[in-house]
Amino acid sequence: MGDIPAPPPQPSGRPGRTRSHRAPGRRRLVPAVALGVLLLGAWAGIGTADALRGGAPAQPAAAPPEAYSTALPFDLPATAELRRSPKLVFAHYFTPYPLSLDNEPAAQDYYSRNYLTPDGEKGKHRAYGGLLRDRPLPTAPGTGNWELAHLRQEIRTARDAGLDGFTLDLLSLAGRNRDRAELLMRAAQEEDPDFRIQLMPDMTSLTTTPTALADSLAQLARHPSAHRLPDGRLVVSPFKAEEKEPAWWQRMMGDLETRHGIRTALVPLFLDFTPERERYAAISHGLSEWGARSANRQGGATADTARAHRLGKIWMQPVAVQDARPNQGIFDEAGNTETLRAGWEAAIGSGADWVQLTTWNDYSEGTHFAPSLHNGYAYLDLSSYYLTRFKTGAWPRIVRDTLYLTSRVQFVDDTAPSTLQPRVTEPRPGTATPRDAVEVLSFLTAPASVRAPTGGTESGYRAPAGVHARLLPLRTGHSSATVVRDGESTTTVTSRYPVRRPVEKQDLQYYAVTSGRAQR
Repeated sequence: MGDIPAPPPQPSGRPGRTRSHRAPGRRRLVPAVALGVLLLGAWAGIGTADALRGGAPAQPAAAPPEAYSTALPFDLPATAELRRSPKLVFAHYFTPYPLSLDNEPAAQDYYSRNYLTPDGEKGKHRAYGGLLRDRPLPTAPGTGNWELAHLRQEIRTARDAGLDGFTLDLLSLAGRNRDRAELLMRAAQEEDPDFRIQLMPDMTSLTTTPTALADSLAQLARHPSAHRLPDGRLVVSPFKAEEKEPAWWQRMMGDLETRHGIRTALVPLFLDFTPERERYAAISHGLSEWGARSANRQGGATADTARAHRLGKIWMQPVAVQDARPNQGIFDEAGNTETLRAGWEAAIGSGADWVQLTTWNDYSEGTHFAPSLHNGYAYLDLSSYYLTRFKTGAWPRIVRDTLYLTSRVQFVDDTAPSTLQPRVTEPRPGTATPRDAVEVLSFLTAPASVRAPTGGTESGYRAPAGVHARLLPLRTGHSSATVVRDGESTTTVTSRYPVRRPVEKQDLQYYAVTSGRAQR
């Protein structure tokens, strides 16, 4: 691709405005070649030091995932059964970060050369140690229309996990991100005609008029994959809808109908669903908000859903896994998988109508559910369990012992003078207290013992049948967990990335791994 675009400026309206934090002193930079070797080593599942010394060779691409029938702790219902539910689950698709930007091998592609290293894009990300800390799970270079093939692959992945579709973040009315949005619409139609693409004009990025936006949406609405209600109305869910007054949106919907014959079901998404936002209900089919990324801030879901239902509107509940933004100098304390589980439980318990996973692939905010280099399929697999309960009304029966292990790869307070990152990342005000912990989340068919050494220190406990979370101290080195029942090991999981000290730059995301899939 000859014109690889830099990602657009991160929307300042999303939770946490851009903040600058600087530490004194110059920082040592890792040579680009060493970083490429590091990436290969991480991809192969070996530690950083082992990669730099020359460990097991990396493969050119990830193998296809195991069948969902064996990767999960339960039997995922068939797609047709899940789609019979009136409850819908979408994931927020962010066009700047597809599976590949240039169709090059992962060790030398645009992600590796420019986004994961402080020297990338002529050093523009040096202050915060590189734009990204994770990337899409590498895929082999393709032939022909590889961009379309990659988008079809992402749709298959989402569909196979039980999702109904994507909410498509529309960052611009022209250019590379717009072209990719058009291609995603086509990919959905070719891969799965029932996979829905819900249009989400991003009002933190778009500067437009009601007529221009209506014309742009009408072009995308020509694709059969555009999400419509059974009555034919096109669903439009503007991000940060409060950027424009209700009258502005009325004009946009009027233009869609008079100029293009398209009736609209507006589902505005607010950064904060305050009582003042109820003014939008009169023109809306439903309501939503972007949501918080910390477990201690999930308690408002019941009230929000109730308010929407009282107004006669559906409610689209956000569910997040975590949030860490080096380029904005801020992170939320996700508490391992606690935020993810709390978000899903809030959606289920509140009676929400739709769910939006925030996000599918915004790697610059560290919010991705999509399979990634550092997390594999773990967060998506875990979501499939709660998604099944949300859509069917019944908790699925656990038929396979499965473990999910999460931890950071460094301690929260590690900001050593040798860091590659002059600008330090700090907790968002109001987030949960940051913690250093390993979480073992077990899905067990029957009670069992769990051996869980962390950093070479042995520990163990008795876990009940069903879902159980246990926190253990974070220590340097690898962590693992093994289920033992009647003297036999039924399943085991080991962190692919060791906890290290000291560190050269901050990486405050939680890394995840599941025993349900072969570790690579």
